[in-house]
Order: sequence, then structure tokens, then C-alpha cells
Amino acid sequence: MITIIDYGMGNLRSVAKALEHLGLASEITSDPERIAAAERLILPGVGAFGDAMAELGRRGLIAPIRAYAGSDRPLIGICLGMQLLFDDSEEAPGVAGLGLIPGRVRRFEPGLKVPHMGWNTVRQGRPSPLFAGVPDNDYFYFVHSYYVDPAPEAASCAAGLTTYGIEFASVLTHGNVFATQFHPEKSQKRGLKMLENFANWS
Repeated sequence: MITIIDYGMGNLRSVAKALEHLGLASEITSDPERIAAAERLILPGVGAFGDAMAELGRRGLIAPIRAYAGSDRPLIGICLGMQLLFDDSEEAPGVAGLGLIPGRVRRFEPGLKVPHMGWNTVRQGRPSPLFAGVPDNDYFYFVHSYYVDPAPEAASCAAGLTTYGIEFASVLTHGNVFATQFHPEKSQKRGLKMLENFANWS
């Protein structure tokens, strides 16, 4: 069973339908006890960093997510869900993130069209279980205006890299915590393969 966190900001049904297509059972919940007891956890997200952290706090989900991540069970953040794993974001100064991966979320430099939207490649810079059966430099679907910048002590977690003005981390592997800046559920067979790899990781 894969648990999808519902905090009012995410394409929950798209993720659930992608898992269903793979024959994987899932549930969508905002119940802190269900999240704390999950076998595998997905943190999706579409929207603003500050609003997302406020909703997670209002629903009492921050502590269960942090405790879950510390239990060595697999967690994956998708799009905004990836950014929420970090310490903070330039999008919401003064708002603390989940702090599961050291680093900041930064806005793309002026002059670039934002959001970065559409298909772009992911270069596999470091090994990750998510890449099993996924070709290097394949295309995935992105929609975002900010990118993650891991701190030096967490630089090795940047497994996948994408170029849009700069080269940024688009796939993370940090122990039992994974993340993708793109939407695997919207990235056709390669994205589905990455979700399947997450489901099979042990």
C-alpha cells in the first residue's frame, strides 16, 4: 500500500491513477496516524511553498512526515513536494520547510521564462534506484518556477540533473528519501517506471 499525502495542494488523483495503472494499491489521506503508519509515502504538491507548509502545519502533518522519514521507510516528494523536503525557500522567506534534506529552494535567475514548463532531459549524474531501467538523458515533464539547491554536505543526493539556464538537481536520492522536480505521473512510460522503482525499492 502506497500512501499519498493530502494537504489540499497536489494532483492527488493523477498520482493515484498512475499507481493504479501500474497495478499498485494506494490511498489518499490527511490522517496523521495513517501517514505515520504508512508503508510507502508520496508527498505530491502543486502551488506555493509557504501555503503548503501552512497547510501541513494546520493539518498536523509535519511531525508525522518527519518521524516517518526517520524510520527508514521510503518517501518520495514530487514537484513542490520535493521542495518542501528542504530547509527553506526564497519563495517564502522566514518559512521553515520540513528540513529532511539540507539546502534551500531558489528562484530561477531573471531573464528565464518561468515557470519552466514542458519536457526536458534528466542527466543521470549519480546512481539512484529510481533510474533502474530508465535511459540516461530521457525526457520528463516539468512545471516549476523554483529549483532545489542542496547544501554542500548533501550535494551527493543530486542524482539527476537538468539544464534550464543553469544545471539544477531534478532527481534526489538521500537514504530512504527520494524526490523528483518533474511530474513522473505525467511523464509517460519513463515516469511510470520511476514510480514503479520507488514502489519496489527496499
